[in-house]
Amino acid sequence: MGLFDNFKKAEVRSLENPNAPVSAENFLHIMGWGDFQSSAGVTVNIDNALGVPAVWAAVNFISGTLASLPLEVYRGNQRVTDGIGTWLNRAINPTTSSFQWRKYSYEQVLTGGRSVTLILRNGRGDVTDLVPLDPADLHVQEVMTSEFPTKTYRSKSRVYQASEVIDLHFMLKHNQIDIRGPVMTNNDIIGLAIAAALYGSKAFQSGGIPPAVLQGPFQSGAAAQRASEDIAATTARLAREGRPVMALLLGMSCGRSGFRLSRCNCRSYSNSASNRSRVFTLYRQCFCRTFRRNLLNTEQQDLHFVKHTLRRWIEQSEQEMNLKLFGRDSDFEVRFNVDSLLRGDLKTRMEAHATVIQNGIKTPNEVREKEGMEPLPGGDDLMIQGATVPIESQGEGEAVEVS
Repeated sequence: MGLFDNFKKAEVRSLENPNAPVSAENFLHIMGWGDFQSSAGVTVNIDNALGVPAVWAAVNFISGTLASLPLEVYRGNQRVTDGIGTWLNRAINPTTSSFQWRKYSYEQVLTGGRSVTLILRNGRGDVTDLVPLDPADLHVQEVMTSEFPTKTYRSKSRVYQASEVIDLHFMLKHNQIDIRGPVMTNNDIIGLAIAAALYGSKAFQSGGIPPAVLQGPFQSGAAAQRASEDIAATTARLAREGRPVMALLLGMSCGRSGFRLSRCNCRSYSNSASNRSRVFTLYRQCFCRTFRRNLLNTEQQDLHFVKHTLRRWIEQSEQEMNLKLFGRDSDFEVRFNVDSLLRGDLKTRMEAHATVIQNGIKTPNEVREKEGMEPLPGGDDLMIQGATVPIESQGEGEAVEVS
């Protein structure tokens, strides 16, 4: 018996509607997975949503960037180089790298809307390993305790407490249990993109000729059918031969019956299949709004991306990991290092390094570490420029040369 068969028979109630039993189908919908019927008549799920280039690019780009950032552990302002501080940025367990774990986790968040990671501890309570779980196999429920409500995460084999898992989500519903995933919430616009691709493909398969209606003085239904077949055959032959003109018998007319692909806001597009790229440009803009990706190609693009796209995920991830890995009162904390994204060109970076060294903000060895260089003897001391001294120190009565 499978996991979802248990949900069909159990008297578990949906948190959205306590009177509605949770079946396998609506369980997946509540969790953000499963198939959704869009208004375009296209079934949308995570797999075919990722077939839309804009969705694929946004999910892959954001998840890959977050996974590539160094993940460091600090105690106060001192970096931790033992225990979890050693392996968190390398391998979260003997078979899973940190990059693989984080990329998988953010891929789940950016599609279904949630990722869950199990925390393993030793007898002393120290974190020893992290194990990513399949969010589609988990059922999240609210449990009332004597102090405050908490969550449990039920799988086929066991139940996990909220303190045992790292739970990242795209957006919570009003009950703070169920989630709103990007694919689930935007299934209509994704369905339109898929429908546009299918429509364009069919149009290209027919040589770019849209569906047509044939009118004429037909004496019977059979005559109309034969005429329709003749026109279809002639149209296909002309498309193959590249001939643009078709002759019709006197009294007959052939008109287009295709529909117009229109923009969801104000502007309409031509119903020619050649404008499919314009439709995809529209959908790409819609998806970029969903994932908060910047379309501009400017010198400040990296800064804009970090501030307005990555910062939200970095803050959420750091706070969730700090709470679940170390607790509320610990002075340990996890930090994503975004310096590599903001390094800029060599000249700008070197000027910035010179400024912080000359003004006693960073030591030379701290700057060398940022650049991946070995420390130097005496490089751990803060420095200031010796030429910058008070005017009084020049002595009284000395002549000042004015150029």
